[in-house]
Amino acid sequence: MGRVSEDASDLIAADIGAYLKQHETKSLLRFITCGSVDDGKSTLIGRLLYDSKMVFEDQLAALEADSARGGTQGAGLDFSLLVDGLSAEREQGITIDVAYRFFSTDRRKFIVADTPGHEQYTRNMVTGASTADVAILLIDARRGVLTQTRRHSYLASLIGIRSVILAINKMDLVDYSRDVYERILNDYRAFARGLDIAHIEPIPMSALLGENVTRPSTTMPWYEGPDLLTYLEEVEISTRPVEAPFRMPVQWVNRPNSDFRGFSGFVAAGTVQPGDAVKIMPSGRQSHIARVILDGDLPYATAGQSITLTLADEVDCSRGDVISSVEAPAEVSDQFETTIVWMNDTPMLPGRSYLLKLGTKTVTASVTALKHKVNVNTLEQVAARQLNLNEIGLCNISLSEPVVFDAYTTSRDLGGFILIDRFTNETVAAGMIHFALRRAQNIHWQAVDITRAARATQKAQSACVLWFTGLSGSGKSTIANLVEKRLFALGKHSTLLDGDNVRHGLNRDLGFTDTDRVENIRRVGELARLMADAGLIVLVSFISPFRSERRMARDLLPPGEFLEVFVDTPLELAEARDPKGLYKKARRGEIKHFTGISSPYEPPEAPEIHIDTRRTSSEEAADLIMRALEERGVLGGAPG
Repeated sequence: MGRVSEDASDLIAADIGAYLKQHETKSLLRFITCGSVDDGKSTLIGRLLYDSKMVFEDQLAALEADSARGGTQGAGLDFSLLVDGLSAEREQGITIDVAYRFFSTDRRKFIVADTPGHEQYTRNMVTGASTADVAILLIDARRGVLTQTRRHSYLASLIGIRSVILAINKMDLVDYSRDVYERILNDYRAFARGLDIAHIEPIPMSALLGENVTRPSTTMPWYEGPDLLTYLEEVEISTRPVEAPFRMPVQWVNRPNSDFRGFSGFVAAGTVQPGDAVKIMPSGRQSHIARVILDGDLPYATAGQSITLTLADEVDCSRGDVISSVEAPAEVSDQFETTIVWMNDTPMLPGRSYLLKLGTKTVTASVTALKHKVNVNTLEQVAARQLNLNEIGLCNISLSEPVVFDAYTTSRDLGGFILIDRFTNETVAAGMIHFALRRAQNIHWQAVDITRAARATQKAQSACVLWFTGLSGSGKSTIANLVEKRLFALGKHSTLLDGDNVRHGLNRDLGFTDTDRVENIRRVGELARLMADAGLIVLVSFISPFRSERRMARDLLPPGEFLEVFVDTPLELAEARDPKGLYKKARRGEIKHFTGISSPYEPPEAPEIHIDTRRTSSEEAADLIMRALEERGVLGGAPG
């Protein structure tokens, strides 16, 4: 908390508590409902809303009409219809999206997220759980602990929910049997021993009939615990983010005029007041807080508030930086051990380039190692080479630049991240940082005196990578070889990396699965960058079937130095040529993962050079490429 002493910080905490008590009499609890399909999650929330008098008269009338017209309870009210708003959900009787609902009692306010039970919507459950304090895990008393029960328990534990209410629902359908209840409870506790869950509160109930939901049940006298609503009103909410060291990721540099420069963001942890000493991370520059602003100046601000800070000094601070306490600053690294929950139909492939968003910072990232995935039924660690939809794995990741972070166990805001597909902009994964890899602190860039520009000038050319891509048999290698012969004749310094040749040495350990193809291109991209650093004109002739890896190779180089050459040959023409007889083998099933036959090829969307081999000969293609190099100044000396 900057320069504030421990005694002063206690006073500030007391002042905050008094202020909240004066202006906000009710605390707020966020919780989720989760579990398997048709365990009664939406019905439970509907019952809570109905019994807590949070249903307006027009909503009640609509509920009665909808229940009579298409409900699942005959003449009775179908409480799930208060929550299941999507027509597809009503038709199928399941929850697809995350439905957030607010309700309040005399003692507390609540925001509840009704999350989907179906496995294919696991990503929605993760979204709902990411801000929750408590999880209500429903189990159908007739079916007991299921795979999705275990999956959601593991995810809740992984995301940091430490308090679970085990709602053993539909007890009316098992004659309120104590034996059934205890058997399910014992099964669940045996599984949950391997999870990081601090407290499990079991409650037998019937959400439909309201038994042990908002009032004690008279049908289960053997149960002596609280009903659900009473427990929700009394469960303790962690205040750790307020007590933690100060953290505010900068979302926006607020500069309305030349006389004001503020830094706006959401306070992720801690407390801040004018005069506090702070560090701007990752640069490590220090300053002091001049003002704390939210509709006027505040004496202090605390976790959960969106504010603007001004600093006493003119220091460099921009979006993505984190304003942090001096005594306990956030960490900085570019390599981590993480747990990743994969949420996309396209598998996660180690080496593939994704966008990683952590706080307000977005960088390029790739998984460097998949250590294992987790069997959610047994919590067993299983060897794997990729993660498929809804799978969870322990992974090392590497970023294109250092980012500011805290371990996820300390801060969800600075320890949780998402991965984004670079082409579709879809969120493909959620992840949690465990710690920075030690190698990240032990490896540093070595300064060198001879620059890449100097090396290129010495050779009277500009460094450049010509990346030839196309199907097998398209003529890539033939055209690349012709171009290099012409460069050699002009006295230019070049090298040619051919897919087949590189697999005899550097990449001889790789096969042709999607995972190996990604690693194949990652290595070649790094090699091409090193050769371009030497001032060479590098010709790379690889099928390189995936746009993501070609984009990764492009991003390794300065703008303008990567020229994608699409050698466009239709599959039927390439197959008719079949110079190596590979297509025939692939058609007979003798070659697996063959591009164009059993593995996809993603053509470039905007290549710098597009060669249609149906209309252009190899010699003409080489002429076309040489003209393009001359127009870009590659052949006439390094750019000034």
